[in-house]
Amino acid sequence: MRYERYQRVFLEGVIDICIEQGWQSYSADIERTHRALTAPGVTTVVAVDEGTVCGFAQVQSDGEIQAHLSVLTVKGSYRRRGVGSELIAQSFRASGGIRLDLVTEDAQGFYESMYHSLKSGFRIYP
Repeated sequence: MRYERYQRVFLEGVIDICIEQGWQSYSADIERTHRALTAPGVTTVVAVDEGTVCGFAQVQSDGEIQAHLSVLTVKGSYRRRGVGSELIAQSFRASGGIRLDLVTEDAQGFYESMYHSLKSGFRIYP
């Protein structure tokens, strides 16, 4: 398993994972997804196993203090192997932030296993 900064060569594998997750906002327009994963202030790291993208993490950061884990996903067959934890560690470190905030709907147990401080939050839509 290797972990690398996202490059366009990984786009198809990332899209496959998004389709597996049912994430239409990422799979509907692959050019938009590529722009999102490479936007200013964004750090995206992919996990690659023998040429197969098996997970990715996207962190948005000011590069100094704030960082936000926007996306973390791992293919089902690669879960429970430490891939998600390593994606978080590498993308957080590369982002330059000193704290990482995130929102989760169904992975509380995973994040609670890490050193953390629980905060209340909101997701606001236009």
